[in-house]
Amino acid sequence: MHDTAARYQEQVDEEYDLHVTVEELPEGTHSAADAAEAIGCPLGAIVKSVVLVVEFDDGSTEPIVAYASGEHRVDVDALAEYLGAADARTASPDEVKEYTGWSIGGVPPVGHGIERTLFDESLLEHEEIWGGAGTPEAVAAFDPETVVAATDAEIARIFE
Repeated sequence: MHDTAARYQEQVDEEYDLHVTVEELPEGTHSAADAAEAIGCPLGAIVKSVVLVVEFDDGSTEPIVAYASGEHRVDVDALAEYLGAADARTASPDEVKEYTGWSIGGVPPVGHGIERTLFDESLLEHEEIWGGAGTPEAVAAFDPETVVAATDAEIARIFE
């Protein structure tokens, strides 16, 4: 197992008492559809941890993680409206690394360090959801309600 994926598995166990099993997919997970096909799960059971930067009227900014189903995209206008923000945008690769400690494609649903999280309610329809586990080739299965509880996620209708 890649050192980063092993570090993630250890971290989530120690910090959250979640005993996840990280699986590495040699072909990688370049898209949610690729991940679903490699895992053998429905596209809707893939959780994308999308890092966004929200700007408020006072000029302050805050990183947010939106957990989107593999079938959905984050509607940044709806996200800004939901948060009462002036603007929202997807974080750059450098910002993702700075805010979460993980690279794009490997940001996990639990253990990313961003306080405010928003959750796509359609993910709750699945017994398990699959998300990043530290690298673009690593995934792990999570109980969706456990992700909501561990991250104190808000169920929000900001997805299309």
